[in-house]
Amino acid sequence: MPDLLSRPAANSIQDLGFLLLPKFSMLCFSAALEPLRAANRMAGRPLYRWTLFSPDGAPVAGSSGIAIPVQRALDAKADLAALFVIASFEPEAAWSPRLAEVLRALRHRGTALGGLDTGSYILARSGLLDGFRATVHWEELDTFADRFPAVAVAPDRFVIDRGRLTAGGGTTALDLMLHLIRAQHGAPLALDVASQFIYGQEALSSESQRSVPLRTLQRRCPPLARAVEVMEGAVEEPVPVHEVARRTGIGARRLERLFLRHLRATPLRYYLDLRLSLGHRMLRQTTVPVAGVAVRCGFNSASAFARAFRARFGLSPTQCRRQA
Repeated sequence: MPDLLSRPAANSIQDLGFLLLPKFSMLCFSAALEPLRAANRMAGRPLYRWTLFSPDGAPVAGSSGIAIPVQRALDAKADLAALFVIASFEPEAAWSPRLAEVLRALRHRGTALGGLDTGSYILARSGLLDGFRATVHWEELDTFADRFPAVAVAPDRFVIDRGRLTAGGGTTALDLMLHLIRAQHGAPLALDVASQFIYGQEALSSESQRSVPLRTLQRRCPPLARAVEVMEGAVEEPVPVHEVARRTGIGARRLERLFLRHLRATPLRYYLDLRLSLGHRMLRQTTVPVAGVAVRCGFNSASAFARAFRARFGLSPTQCRRQA
């Protein structure tokens, strides 16, 4: 397995591949590809080459509906140092036994494998993350861990483990590529590339994906950020608002004022929306029974969950699943 964190031979060019799957994230794709282009430009010579693949060689429409042409269909003969699988919504629909077979063949040829956003799902579904540390988009972390218990799931922005490279999507792909450029070609080039995108390179690989918006909230209102962290950590077993305030270190009335001022919602409404949003994702992206979803979202009965869900989204949990 190639060591992507070691310096390549002098004047060598590294061949990388990107497998685009339907409804992939355009932001994630750009964040992964553009640093390589900028590295070539800043170095004054080609350091990286890339090939775009799709499962069948046809253009692929991303989540925004824009179709991107590719060079070829992915097959087991692709000669690559690394292949990055990029997905986003509905990765289950993009997986197939043939795709898994090709990915496993590439692994046997020594290709490092990456999963960006929910591309990690494709690798895990193919048995290629068993026994490895890996991450996925933060919205999918819990369901991903439940679905693939043989994977050591981490909430990190990106994870590199023995030829497997996974990132949570969006700007975490930029973090990952800057890390690779730094390891392969030195910190000065990585800093030059980061400066091209007016990017501070502040995020570490082990930093939680959710910590970036929370870090912004931390600067604006530290007690409110702490309260949100408490709520996010107690979804399945919700705690009363006065307990959230106690753990935050402020009074319940002040907590309510902060939520109304900065988030335009009461603490109860924000907490409920947080739990219902998790339920909405689980209904659309997992096969967990409605009663199980209700428990995971902190409701003591499926009927209570259904009433709150209909009030929030205008349809029942069963209708939501059918639409998906």
